[in-house]
Amino acid sequence: MELLKNFKEKAASDLQKIVFAEGEDERIIKAAEIIKKEAIAEIIVLAKLDKIKKIAAEEDINIEGLTIIDPEQSEYIAEFRDKFYELRKHKGISKADAEKMIKDPLYFGTMMIYTDKAAGMVAGADNPTGNVLRPAFQIIKTKAGISTVSSAIILLLKDKNFGEDGIITFADCAVNPTPNSEQLAEIAQSTAETVEDLLGFEAKTAMLSFSTMGSARHENVTNVQEAVKIAHSKFPGLKVDGEMQADAALVESVGVRKAPESEIAGRANVLVFPDLQSSNIGVKLAQRLAKAESIGPILQGLAAPINDLSRGCSVEEIVNLTAITAIQAQNH
Repeated sequence: MELLKNFKEKAASDLQKIVFAEGEDERIIKAAEIIKKEAIAEIIVLAKLDKIKKIAAEEDINIEGLTIIDPEQSEYIAEFRDKFYELRKHKGISKADAEKMIKDPLYFGTMMIYTDKAAGMVAGADNPTGNVLRPAFQIIKTKAGISTVSSAIILLLKDKNFGEDGIITFADCAVNPTPNSEQLAEIAQSTAETVEDLLGFEAKTAMLSFSTMGSARHENVTNVQEAVKIAHSKFPGLKVDGEMQADAALVESVGVRKAPESEIAGRANVLVFPDLQSSNIGVKLAQRLAKAESIGPILQGLAAPINDLSRGCSVEEIVNLTAITAIQAQNH
């Protein structure tokens, strides 16, 4: 896939330190070997040295030259314990609690980012999304002006008439089941940043609904209408419009008829769905019916890049998401 090749080349142009928190998973070790060989990023693998050596020997993986840190034996334990304690003491934790928590690889990796020892983290091969996000919320938190963490999926369509030469980004596809209007506005802004950082073209964002510019009345429609108003007010540089139906967003002839005054209708390359249910359905339909290739989900809105793998991920998917995380770190 040409786009993924471009991601790898961009990542390689300015190497970033990326943490792999699940270093005792053979897929992670294989991906680390490939990333080192292709010089996509500098990988820090969190694992017990004896375990990773055993897996590497069994699977014939070359780990020479990789930075491997055991969170339970690291020289950083005292520093991380003290800093995490300061961050969370208002929640009543003790220093002993703090030390126990930061020895968890997900917390340890997040603390590496917090202390500038790494630029980003990739995890989720052995952990559900909640486990990956919990330390991120507690330590890294969200970007200035953003309180909502969300996700985006980049879809590559065979029909180049849609989106930006066949590239369309859907959001939010993995995090917020029923976002309110404020959250939808922030999802629109975060997705536009993702598109412009990774893909290099201007985001034109449509806020989707079953109504176009007031053609229907319902509380779900009102939620999207309010989101558009908030987005215009809070993010004046964002090119966003709605509410609109998907055909009005994507097909110029329909957009002209249904929303003649809109600069986005018929030209959208970012689609913000009103809820997780509809975005998930939309992605699956595009993948199956339109044979669209997909990249992601990519997490967005955090103050530093942390991305969540599927537990069924392949080695190739780990490598690709690492390249994306590295580009996010470059832009960060």
